[in-house]
Amino acid sequence: MSNQRVQLNIRFKVKPGKKEEFRRELYSLIEEMSSEKAFISAIVSDDLDQPDDLIIYETWQGTRDSWLAEEFIKPYRKDYERTLGDFIVDRSVSWLQPKGEWGSHITNA
Repeated sequence: MSNQRVQLNIRFKVKPGKKEEFRRELYSLIEEMSSEKAFISAIVSDDLDQPDDLIIYETWQGTRDSWLAEEFIKPYRKDYERTLGDFIVDRSVSWLQPKGEWGSHITNA
């Protein structure tokens, strides 16, 4: 397995009144994906200035291409993707490659 790391920073704009229900769905997804071999960590945050937004910051071993080829195709992700329309208005994804780190030593950067 590669020593490379890839990070996903995903912002969800949640439908009014659906945040806690969506959070439960998201946590369920994280429980499933956390057992994957390439999984390193995930952090879910609330945006203090945008109360209907949830942000997840995931770190994976590998590259964007390996994540798309190996992780995105998992059956539990397909189920999750089908339910997103019930909970969110929009989602934006940023793909990141760590280059430096202080404190946690999660990324090996």
